[in-house]
Amino acid sequence: MLKKLFPAGHLLGFTASILLTLVALSVVKFDLSRQIGLAILIVTAFLQAAVQLFLFMHIGESSDKKTLYTNVIYAVLIALIIIFGSAFVMVWGYQIP
Repeated sequence: MLKKLFPAGHLLGFTASILLTLVALSVVKFDLSRQIGLAILIVTAFLQAAVQLFLFMHIGESSDKKTLYTNVIYAVLIALIIIFGSAFVMVWGYQIP
């Protein structure tokens, strides 16, 4: 009975989130090179998003998984368009004639 009430998934998610945050902070603490630091930050960001989606937002527990995954993919695509669009504008600039 008590095992059923204990939030093991939430505890695992919280621990994973703390560890991923510490790994991301280690990039600053150990003054890693730009390429290595960026790679570590990108990987930890995607892992952190996965932990949040699956362990805290219960994305895999719904009966309508197709719609949920479609919405997640759509959100990721929109986020990537915004990120790369912003980077494009900041790198190459846009000047109004």
